[in-house]
Amino acid sequence: MATINNKPASAYAKPHTMSGKPVTAEENPGQGPNRSKLDTLDISVGAYSKSAGDEQVKTSGITTRGNGCATKGVMARGPMA
Repeated sequence: MATINNKPASAYAKPHTMSGKPVTAEENPGQGPNRSKLDTLDISVGAYSKSAGDEQVKTSGITTRGNGCATKGVMARGPMA
């Protein structure tokens, strides 16, 4: 049976990067603006979005085969691999 060695945290290595440098805590570790303010928050409700532009609905694509009695469309618009 294996023994369990419970050591204090000081017995283990301190937090470090892969190159061995010590890790420092940052004020804002993420990239970009502070999203906790309402004016920088990208809000969307249903089909309406604050950052959405005037993008047109994609209507081009290829016609798929074997649809039978399809009632919702026969066009494929995604990547075909």
